[in-house]
Amino acid sequence: MAQVMRRVAHGDKDAFSDLYDVLAPLVFGIVIKVVRDRAQSEEVTQETMIDVWRQAARYRPESGSVTTWAATIAHRRAVDRVRSAQASAVREQVQAAHAHETAFDEVVEQVESRLDGERVRRCLRSLTELQREAVTLAYYRGLTCREVAETLDTPLPTIKTRMRDGLIRLRDCMGVTT
Repeated sequence: MAQVMRRVAHGDKDAFSDLYDVLAPLVFGIVIKVVRDRAQSEEVTQETMIDVWRQAARYRPESGSVTTWAATIAHRRAVDRVRSAQASAVREQVQAAHAHETAFDEVVEQVESRLDGERVRRCLRSLTELQREAVTLAYYRGLTCREVAETLDTPLPTIKTRMRDGLIRLRDCMGVTT
């Protein structure tokens, strides 16, 4: 077998074919015991045999038999495949959990937004009619102070005062600290 490996190390495809016929069943047996899935085991067996072909020059007869060397490569590859599958499953679970948390967070966010909206409406009702009108035009219709003054036919300094006083009352009502 060591002679065949030397030929494989020099790129002899016929020698590799002979080696494949001898090692592939052994490699598959080792892999399927670890991986426990036939399709995955077939893939790992092929990958192992490709490694044997590519690494043939690294084989040292004094370190052990060709069979032992190939079995070691097969076992390592099989363990890597299982670990990869486990890591993938863990990633999927984490992503699923995160997606679930996101959905929960969206519900919480919607509820908080709705409660904030109700609080704003309640606080707006606590303003004087003139303050509420100026603040509503500015914040809900997007008008500038000058445009609010023109719309209400009121001097600009008066509008600015109403808005400032209204915003202060809104801040206090909502419990916002500066």
